[in-house]
Amino acid sequence: MELFATARLSVRPLTQHDCPVLTEMLGDPEVMQYSVRGVCDEAATRQFIDWCLQCYATNGLGPWGLVDKHSGDLIGFCGIGPEEVAGIEEISLGYRLAQRYWHQGYATEAAEGVLAYAFSEKQVASVVVIIEPEHLASVRVAEKAGLEHYTRAVFHERPVRVYRMTMADWRDQRGSYPG
Repeated sequence: MELFATARLSVRPLTQHDCPVLTEMLGDPEVMQYSVRGVCDEAATRQFIDWCLQCYATNGLGPWGLVDKHSGDLIGFCGIGPEEVAGIEEISLGYRLAQRYWHQGYATEAAEGVLAYAFSEKQVASVVVIIEPEHLASVRVAEKAGLEHYTRAVFHERPVRVYRMTMADWRDQRGSYPG
């Protein structure tokens, strides 16, 4: 069931059928370099998918699968969900792609699509992105998607930048959601 689409991506809930592709992706040390969970095996990937399914059922949020429209391949995930940051519950945007899809604009396209969906369909007040400063590719994605300002915090005992976009910021930058 497609939630929404971007120019090149169909965005849909993840399912346990995605486990083989996600296990390969989440088992890649380079993909998982900045993950607080580290590299995942099949059991950990199944737990991750179960958590996603619980998120969908609880609040309609979570990491959603990114499917390349041209090939039909699952290339990663991007989504929003609740995350406690410095003692405050936030709605956090996260994205992760298989390495062969890096440097092609997919992460930015997905982040922009999820932000539009979050603000127009889910009516969230603000979204944060939590990034380790050394993760320059993720910083670039956030900034290209319009999250320009950040504060510093500690997340899972790691120094991070917390970028924020409010619904008003999104409207100012992009106007109303076209989809």
